[in-house]
Amino acid sequence: MYGFLRLLLHQIQAAKALPGSRYLTALRWIHETLRPATYVEIGVRWGTSLREALPETACVGIDPSPRLRGRTPPNARIFAMTSDAFFERYNLAEVLGAPQFSLAFIDGLHLFEQAFQDFIHLEQFAGPRSIIMIHDCLPLDRVTSDRTRTTDFYSGDVWKLARCLKEQRPDLRIATVRARPTGLCLVGGLNRHSDVLARRRDELISHYKALSFDDYKNAPSRMPDTIDNNFALIGSWVKAGEFPAGGPPGWA
Repeated sequence: MYGFLRLLLHQIQAAKALPGSRYLTALRWIHETLRPATYVEIGVRWGTSLREALPETACVGIDPSPRLRGRTPPNARIFAMTSDAFFERYNLAEVLGAPQFSLAFIDGLHLFEQAFQDFIHLEQFAGPRSIIMIHDCLPLDRVTSDRTRTTDFYSGDVWKLARCLKEQRPDLRIATVRARPTGLCLVGGLNRHSDVLARRRDELISHYKALSFDDYKNAPSRMPDTIDNNFALIGSWVKAGEFPAGGPPGWA
């Protein structure tokens, strides 16, 4: 009972911090706007977010222990393995039947270093208009964003990847949607030829892994800008590339 009450309390706190629709709605809006030919999802679990894909989209889902419920997109292939094992064993372009993915979602193991590696793997198969989405980049509090999970409501320290990308890859276009419960970071301007992250992998992992929740809370300017959880704003970001200086209404 205590665990359920704590989960409910965290959900209430998240709804207060990020009012509006859940990240799944933002995910659906992105699919509807981009209409991706190909979609890759790391961290499938129940298949809830995978079901937001359009029927015509070729989907690849990667998860070591998928527990799919309900319908699965008709063009989906599920690989029951870790993302590291997948990229070691398979060529994503061959699996997709296309040289690049249109849209990808990182929502696997909720640890910075794994999300970092997932991003490196995916970017190698990105095109000029590809977008990578990263879940859990607006953590709720210290406990639910700790590297050791002790709560049902949990984001881990994936937020560090968003900060790392902003600081180390100024060539990228990044914005985090203020979507409940813990944000959805969007990354465009990808460059499959960039070796910045891979070349400095150990150094960057060591540095950002050591950051604490205080580093997040006390330095918001070092995180990517955020946008309202709004269909028009999200659609504009997806379709238009960079906004003019200052951004549109709702940009912060």
